Amino acid sequence: MRRRPLEFETDDHVFVRVTPTTGVEKEIKSNKLTLKFLGPYQILRHVGPMAYEMVLLPFLANLHNIFHVSQLRKYIPDPTHVLEVDIVQMCEDLTYKTQLARTEDQRIKQLRGKTISLVKVIWSDNTGGMTWKLEDKMCEQYPRLFPNQ
Repeated sequence: MRRRPLEFETDDHVFVRVTPTTGVEKEIKSNKLTLKFLGPYQILRHVGPMAYEMVLLPFLANLHNIFHVSQLRKYIPDPTHVLEVDIVQMCEDLTYKTQLARTEDQRIKQLRGKTISLVKVIWSDNTGGMTWKLEDKMCEQYPRLFPNQ
């Protein structure tokens, strides 16, 4: 009740919120350096009370170009800010698949009468996102990383 509604003007620039997902089981745990916003993109027009139409780059052509205001963050221009465009393949639900970079470590976990083999997976070299996954599932999905099995 105390919040002001977010409003943008035509020709403003905004960031679009995205959600990183892996191809394995669930979303990556949020890390400080994971990509959370794409952009900035220019607003073409105000579509409804809470929606805006935007100009998107050609590699995002599979996305609908109208976004709810909750998915947008205002871009404040800074002359020293140099923007580099990352080409990320987005899905229709504003998620993108992270690429598996490499496996780094392996450990065996002892549970009551059972042993489980885990591998430490580095998802992308630039962000350093890391999770521990079951080795058998990773062998099935990424056999190129496990040539001896």
